[in-house]
Amino acid sequence: MREPMIIMAMAVSFFVTVILSPLVIPFLRRLKFGQSIREEGPKSHQKKSGTPTMGGIMILAAIAVTTVWVAPHFTPVSTGTYLLLFVTIGYGALGLLDDLIKVVMKRNLGLTSRQKFIGQLVIAAVFFAVYRQSGFSTALHIPGTDRSVELGVAYGVLLLFMLVGSSNAVNLTDGLDGLLAGTAAIAFGAYAVLAWNQGQYDIAVFCVAVVGAVLGFLVFNAHPAKVFMGDTGSLALGGAIAAVAALTKLELLLVVIGGVFVIETLSVIIQVASFKMTGKRVFRMSPLHHHYELVGWSEWRIVVTFWTVGLLFAMLGIYIEVWM
Repeated sequence: MREPMIIMAMAVSFFVTVILSPLVIPFLRRLKFGQSIREEGPKSHQKKSGTPTMGGIMILAAIAVTTVWVAPHFTPVSTGTYLLLFVTIGYGALGLLDDLIKVVMKRNLGLTSRQKFIGQLVIAAVFFAVYRQSGFSTALHIPGTDRSVELGVAYGVLLLFMLVGSSNAVNLTDGLDGLLAGTAAIAFGAYAVLAWNQGQYDIAVFCVAVVGAVLGFLVFNAHPAKVFMGDTGSLALGGAIAAVAALTKLELLLVVIGGVFVIETLSVIIQVASFKMTGKRVFRMSPLHHHYELVGWSEWRIVVTFWTVGLLFAMLGIYIEVWM
């Protein structure tokens, strides 16, 4: 029976994060690795300045340990699992470099947009090269049907777009205490169900390892947060969920299951486009969660609302693929 491995993977990942956090957080504080808050952000966020960041290293450690240690005891580990770890750690390392520059320079800007984009692109390109050489399908599955469209080399372009776009979208969502940790747990939980339904048990284990890690992190990241995951965590999670979508051949469902990330990104695009074309802003501030802050919603109310919306999107994604 493979069911116990799901519970064990989630539990191991959760406890690794929970055990590491009381050790790592004081260490980050001693190193003065505190978050710098941008001046143009909501005024209420200024009190968060100095809160330890780069907590994503605990998430990465929990995912890696759980996937490498637990999965082989229950199911053969495929090339797909190692690809997932490569993307997760690769994007996490890129985020760690970004965070280090921020804390060393004592400002809210780390890598330039160009530098970050090149790094994301290189990792995505390596992923696709190994993906194709390993014989994975380059067909695009149509959710809720048995149909697929063969893309060939063009699938590489889709993968690059997915990995870069998803990592940035998830990064934008990381703006309130517990917001990303909760929405990521829900989204990866949905993909765990779908991977399990396909019989891709090693990918399901990876997904629940992520769920356990971010829930363990949420113990310390819930409002008022004692630590932030930083780009170390957010870029890693964004790249990982796009890679999971590719390996489960549920690429298009990423737009549904990651609906909260899509909405947050669209709010930024709409805001920038509107201001450039008309000189007016659609939202009081973007991404969207900041708009609701300035409207007067409490931080906890915004986070719970977004979690609920994320859960509805996840359920819709599962329904489309499994029951339609």
